[in-house]
Amino acid sequence: MTRLIESSLTRLTDIMTEMGDMVIESISLAIDSYLNDNNTSDKVRLISHSITKKYYEVEDFTFEMFLKYQPLGEDFRLIRSSTEISYAYARFSRYAYDISLLRDKFGNISECKNEYLSESVDKVMHMTKTAIQSFATLDIRTAVKIREDEEFIDCMYDERLLSLLKSSNTKCALTEALLLRYLERISDHAVFMSDAINYIVTGKHRPSDQRIESRFVKK
Repeated sequence: MTRLIESSLTRLTDIMTEMGDMVIESISLAIDSYLNDNNTSDKVRLISHSITKKYYEVEDFTFEMFLKYQPLGEDFRLIRSSTEISYAYARFSRYAYDISLLRDKFGNISECKNEYLSESVDKVMHMTKTAIQSFATLDIRTAVKIREDEEFIDCMYDERLLSLLKSSNTKCALTEALLLRYLERISDHAVFMSDAINYIVTGKHRPSDQRIESRFVKK
């Protein structure tokens, strides 16, 4: 027998999936602006604005679901975490907009790209896509690996800031420092999503390896 809450859960999932797709698009456009000197700030701003509107939509809808269905267990955790994750999506897109504005503030910055940036950009894009996909499938084994990538980004951020102090190109040093800061913040929100996914499935934000594996043994 189909539960009364199912149709609302499906609608919530559809909204969250749409937001996840928009997040990937906004970050991709922002990175393209930085690395390839393309003007994407207007597009990224519109996407960021749309995601923020959807965040408020999720807030209202989840409140309605709590009142209407009084969900328990994994349903409760999914609905509650959807509100938090939709806020993370709004932050993702806001940082993407900040990245897209670097070109507007500093002019052509394509000369500043280097191997360190490409590596950090690839890692953060991978983390973001993994976090969104892990939430869509509630795959906690994949979600846990996001924390390992965040440690890489944190180390890269600290090392590069010290190196940039010695740079003779002030514009490139400033823009790279800002870009790395925004990427570091995005990676933090990806980890936050990882914790939320763990909470939905296990009831713990940072479960032990045994607890994670036990979910699959039971199945």
